[in-house]
Amino acid sequence: MSVMKRLNPHSKTNEDTGFSNTGIINGGRFINRDGSFNLSKKGRPCWERISVYYNMLTIPVWQFIGVIIIFYAAINLVYTLVYYCLGENQFTGFIFHSRWGIFKELFFFSTQTFTTVGYGRVNPVGSAANFVSSLEALNGFLSFAIATGLIYGRFARPQAHLVFSDYATITSYRDKKGLMFRFACFKEHHALSDVTVKVNLAMLIQQDDHANYKYYDLTLERSHIENLPMNWTVVHPIDEQSPLVGFSEEDLRAADVELYVTVRGFNDVYSSIVQQRTSYTFQEIRMNRRFVPMYQETETGTILELHKLNKSVAL
Repeated sequence: MSVMKRLNPHSKTNEDTGFSNTGIINGGRFINRDGSFNLSKKGRPCWERISVYYNMLTIPVWQFIGVIIIFYAAINLVYTLVYYCLGENQFTGFIFHSRWGIFKELFFFSTQTFTTVGYGRVNPVGSAANFVSSLEALNGFLSFAIATGLIYGRFARPQAHLVFSDYATITSYRDKKGLMFRFACFKEHHALSDVTVKVNLAMLIQQDDHANYKYYDLTLERSHIENLPMNWTVVHPIDEQSPLVGFSEEDLRAADVELYVTVRGFNDVYSSIVQQRTSYTFQEIRMNRRFVPMYQETETGTILELHKLNKSVAL
């Protein structure tokens, strides 16, 4: 991997990013496009490292529903097997007396006990069956309480609901050059207020025969706006203070450049401060392209055309 040697002496570094400045990550990235950190942890058992709560809050809806259904079916099958092993004489009210018929009736008895529906035709009469069914009822109460909390957490979890352009551009800006990307809030009625954006730059620099990453706070044309009802094109002017001054596309690649972005604002719907991160690597920075406007004015108001978020034209 080639390493960038040239460094703008007027650029101020940022030592407080929380990222390491040693080593070469070989084309990886510090932050994924979805805002998660590109990091894995080892050295502790997986059951200590894995956050079940986080995973249940963030997996897609279809996976969440699938987990609930699989758990419900699996735990009732377990109890059905326990009841089956206890024997038919522990219960009363069976209509079917074949092995499959008994197993099927015990399964539905388990589901009725688990959900506390209790239709009442099949009943436990033995002490062992009564003990197990009482444990299952308790298990059902606890399981539905957990599921309810997870469902509420998924619905009520404060989010920024921002969508970022797939790439950033370096293009002409006020007789110089400017680095630009844009984003918008895609949810209806979720316009953010008191919005701030912070952009940091990571560069691989060769110094004293060692390759180290250096980090820079990029000065922005505007880093704060009062409201975000539409899109926001974030601009970093590439002037004499910028670490990107004089950079070509090959220079971006040689320096393994990565931008990481943090947007924070107040969401009125959640009545909470929310934030979202993303990043752009050198492969996601295009030269000499300009974003096209993504809104239009009509007699009834302004229309934000989200499908044009990534649309740009060559200069």
